[in-house]
Amino acid sequence: MFDMENTTVLDRPMLDELVPSRYALKIGEIDVLVISDGVLPLPTTMLAHNAEPAVREAWLNDMYLPKDAFDWALNVMVARSGGRTILIDAGLGLDPDLQLPRAGQLMKRLEAAGVNLGSVTDLVLTHMHMDHIGGLLVDGVKRQLRPDLQIHVSAAEVEFWRSPDFSRTAMPPGFPDALRATANHFMEEYGSHLRTFESSHEVAPGVVVRRTGGHTPGHSVVRLASGGEGLTFAGDAVFAVGFEQPNWHNGFEHDPEEAARVRIDLLRELAESGEMLVATHLPFPSVCRVAAEGEVFRWVPVFWDY
Repeated sequence: MFDMENTTVLDRPMLDELVPSRYALKIGEIDVLVISDGVLPLPTTMLAHNAEPAVREAWLNDMYLPKDAFDWALNVMVARSGGRTILIDAGLGLDPDLQLPRAGQLMKRLEAAGVNLGSVTDLVLTHMHMDHIGGLLVDGVKRQLRPDLQIHVSAAEVEFWRSPDFSRTAMPPGFPDALRATANHFMEEYGSHLRTFESSHEVAPGVVVRRTGGHTPGHSVVRLASGGEGLTFAGDAVFAVGFEQPNWHNGFEHDPEEAARVRIDLLRELAESGEMLVATHLPFPSVCRVAAEGEVFRWVPVFWDY
């Protein structure tokens, strides 16, 4: 169990933050901690490059968001089940060339939450974009990890990054090169730790990772299930705009039409089951449920439980 009574270190200013950066809950017997890796400022066109600018701007206005750029949340999750501690995604890291000082906060926030990197037995990667693997490339992180750490990622994802195709994406300049370089660096450092799967794999009791494709060819989601309760960590399958506009194409999607199909199927599945959803880029702590309203969906945030 995460000891939430003794996780804040108040005598170290770098860990004493006014903004909440972690949220704990239980899914049956599985302990869950959602941790914020910070925020990533990106152009709003990245939300929907296939939408008419006026329509996209109207949605942003309805959401009280700026029309040009806004901060995307970066969420990571830790789960404990069956004696294993599973980190789901690893955040952006701290690449000084990116000039993103409000992102890459995961490692200090894991420490503040009392999660020792040496206790992590498994890492699940939803995909290998740099904001999901970069935390492992921060100086000093690798030597804190267990030598027998298992990193679970779909075989299709590993194969894609051997020679990635960005022809159907719509990213800002520089991003394809940065994504490619980070993935190559990650493979050099952690290739021997990879445990690939084809379609699905049970990482620990009640913790199953399933390949969906779409956002990237090997993109996966992670479902936690215990005691009749369930929660899905959706990675980048769902963005804030994807509830009302599930067919809008995100600029990072490698197969936009397939990504939309995956998103709609996942949201329908969650609306029918009533199970909870967490996603990388939904506002922290992201924990919500999904309601279906005709051909679109409604995002229903959970009430915080203290």
